[in-house]
Amino acid sequence: MSIGQSIQERAEEFAARYHAVKDQLARVIVGHDEILHGVLTCLFVGGHCLLEGVPGLGKTLLVRTLAETLHLDFSRIQFTPDLMPADILGTNMVMETPDGRRVFEFQKGPIFTQICLADEINRATPKTQSALLEAMQERSVSVAGQVFKLQAPFFVMATQNPLEQEGTYPLPEAQLDRFFFKLQVGYSTREQLGVIVDRTTRGEVIEVDSVMDGEEIVRWQQLIREVILASHVQDYAVRLTLATHPEGEFAPEITNQYLRWGSSPRGAQTLALAAKVRALLEGRYNVSFEDIRRVYLPAMRHRVILNFEAQAESVSTDRVLEEIVDKVPEKADAGAMAVEAV
Repeated sequence: MSIGQSIQERAEEFAARYHAVKDQLARVIVGHDEILHGVLTCLFVGGHCLLEGVPGLGKTLLVRTLAETLHLDFSRIQFTPDLMPADILGTNMVMETPDGRRVFEFQKGPIFTQICLADEINRATPKTQSALLEAMQERSVSVAGQVFKLQAPFFVMATQNPLEQEGTYPLPEAQLDRFFFKLQVGYSTREQLGVIVDRTTRGEVIEVDSVMDGEEIVRWQQLIREVILASHVQDYAVRLTLATHPEGEFAPEITNQYLRWGSSPRGAQTLALAAKVRALLEGRYNVSFEDIRRVYLPAMRHRVILNFEAQAESVSTDRVLEEIVDKVPEKADAGAMAVEAV
């Protein structure tokens, strides 16, 4: 077997296993195909996912169904204004030993799992929201001077309601940046809503099969990182990231007009990894410019901050990002690159 054949077979096997999980989700979730792709992209690269939409659109159902299709530990945390960090991480409790002595023993919280559903995350105070920061970045939890490692793979799948609704708190920028994708769940179409009503009012019970375990997910995460990202395609992703920086070298006019802050380096990392997943699903072992463009919105929409002018004119983040993609060329100016090389 040649090296080329081996690579092609691995790409085809990944696509088949990816769709095996997606097909199970589609048995329960009606429509929202791009949302399913976004959630699974986060899963297979080891990133966290933020789902935003008004109540009742199936965000929680999607995450619960994903947990059922995977052989992974699952826990759900309902975020409320009175939720405390210890309710998430755990706490030291006084326990009595068999010989009558009293000692402190750490009781693990619901964060000690593999898929953690942080439901309505923006209903808790920023202090409680920040309790997830270390777990999301380091895959560990520090309590009372002790560090507890979380079992791999570990994912946080969070849902949130639009900030205009009462009783919500904006997520801290540092925490937003740790989400791989931000996916906006929209309303169902007429046909989709008809199917939903049929399923939920006739007593239908749809069972899903567990089709993948943690070891296999980790194996696919390693494969994704082996996908080739050519230097000129990587430079395109880098320039698209730098184009979100106001007054920066690559910033188009709309960035300077409407953005207050641009993306961190995590934005470029996200573009690269998510594009590699898209490439494998297309049967390729190398990333294209189109792969980068396809993942740009979910990778960037939570990493840029609009300025007052954009808010006053009701300009959306997606509109700004879409124009940035249109303005940034695939290939950098050869003269500029030569100057940089010198």
